[in-house]
Formats: sequence, C-alpha cells, structure tokens
Amino acid sequence: MDKEAFYKFADEHKIKYLEHEDLSKHTSFKIGGPAEIFVKPGNTEQVSLIIDFCRENKIPLLPLGKGSNVLVSDKGIDGVVMYFGSDFGKIELIDENTIYCEAGAGLAALCNFALEHELTGLEFAYGIPGSVGGAVFMNAGAYGGEIKDVILYADHIDKNGKAGKFTGEELDMSYRHSAYSKKEYFITGAAFKLQKGDKAEIKAKMDDLLGRRFDKQPMDKPSAGSTFKRPEGAFASALIDQCGLKGYRIGGAEVSTKHAGFVVNVGGASCSDVLKLIKDIQEKVKNETGFFIEPEVEILGE
Repeated sequence: MDKEAFYKFADEHKIKYLEHEDLSKHTSFKIGGPAEIFVKPGNTEQVSLIIDFCRENKIPLLPLGKGSNVLVSDKGIDGVVMYFGSDFGKIELIDENTIYCEAGAGLAALCNFALEHELTGLEFAYGIPGSVGGAVFMNAGAYGGEIKDVILYADHIDKNGKAGKFTGEELDMSYRHSAYSKKEYFITGAAFKLQKGDKAEIKAKMDDLLGRRFDKQPMDKPSAGSTFKRPEGAFASALIDQCGLKGYRIGGAEVSTKHAGFVVNVGGASCSDVLKLIKDIQEKVKNETGFFIEPEVEILGE
C-alpha cells in the first residue's frame, strides 16, 4: 500500500485519518490489533472519495461503526478501516413521524431522539450498544422488536462509489440478516417510520427494557453482545448452560456466569482466546445436544 499517496489524497480532501490506530479502543470487546489506516469520513462525499481511491489502488477497505458485534484479529486490519463515528452521526426529523439518521449515530442517541419527539416503536433498541449502520446491517433486534419493523429505507454507497438506497423488500431483512450482509455496500444512513406515543409511556418502556438488560446480561464486562445466533428450535444460551459451560474460560475469555449466551473479556483476552472458546463451546453443544450454534459476532481480519 502506497501510504504517502493515501496521505496526500486524504489531506487534499480534508479527510481525517490516523495511522496504526489500536482497534481495541473501537470495539465493545476491547480486543483487536491496529488498523493500518483508520479514516474518519465526515460526509457522504468523503465516503465516495475513499471508496473510489481504495478501489483504484486495490486497497482493502472495511467499514466500522461502534464495533459492538465484531471480533477483530490480534494482528489488526490491513488496508483502510473507514470509521463511521460521531462525525457521521447526525439525527433529524424529516416529517412528524419519521427520523433520519446517519450511519454513525448510536442506537441510544436515536432512541432518546425518538423519546424527545414522542415517537414510539424504537424502545426495543434502547440498550443495544451499536450504531445505526451496524443495526441495519444485521437487522438488530431485542425483546420482540427488530429494525425491519421500523425501517423505511436505508441509504448506501456501493463498492463503485455510487449512491443508492434500499426500501421495503429490497432490504431483504430476516433474523440477523439484510441485503447488506453481502458486503457490497457501505451504509450511510437510514430513515425510521414511527408512531406518535405518550412520552411517559415510551420512557417507562425504555427504562424497563434497559433494566432487564442489566438484570440478565453481563453489562459490566466487555463483550460483543450475544455471541451466538439462535438455532431453530432452541436458545443458544440455554444449550450452553445445559452443557455446564458457565464460567468456562480460555485465557481472558470466559462464558459469562450471568448469561451463558455471552462470551466476556474478563481481562486481557485476545482474539485467539475468544475463537478457541467459541470452538470449544460449539463442539460441546453439538456433541451433547445435537445442535450446532453459529456465531453471531462477525470476525474481522486474519
């Protein structure tokens, strides 16, 4: 990779970037090596420019939001990591029932914006520690609600730098899946259609669901959220618990003693620790229950 050419390009277009940025600072697992180049676009024009530059120069390009559902290699990421953070997190009301937000906005900020405008429908997402872009990418859901229930459309830029959008069936949303799962697009924003509601009732539901999270989930330890997808006909956490794996540890990675569906970083966990633990869990669950449980967390890098 010709770094000097990238630096010149970024400086010319006033694009913020960092060299060898430690990705453990940008993931909820607190795990991951450095990004060769960590770039922070501030608008869709810069996103298009970055995509074009990387394509033309054959540089690997990976999008990253709040890093709440990813496990990054200990060796880090070669090429460019394009970070959708606070510089790409505007939220606005586009009509009395519709909120538009950029991909880097946090779900908590989106939910609080909806509350402020007395709009109901997003309460389920309060407490999910991801960004809007990540939530759309994987059709995030909790407590009976999913992004597909409230999304109106999503904006994106494709791998050729061309802007577009998906709406309705084009979004192809199902359990932890969307049209974006193919990784041919970079999500830049999304619109959510909600309903008018009672502010006190919306707030009470948000507080109730957040309280349930703190009661049942290991919110005090770094993790990537629920580690495994729900297999058909069962629940991953119940299967793991049934196999007596709560508290099972490899290095700094442990099956949470509070909720068996979470692998947590109890201190100094590496990516390899987590991967070994995931493999052991899968093998024991398969051997003892007959179910294969697939990781929900996305593994990035080598």
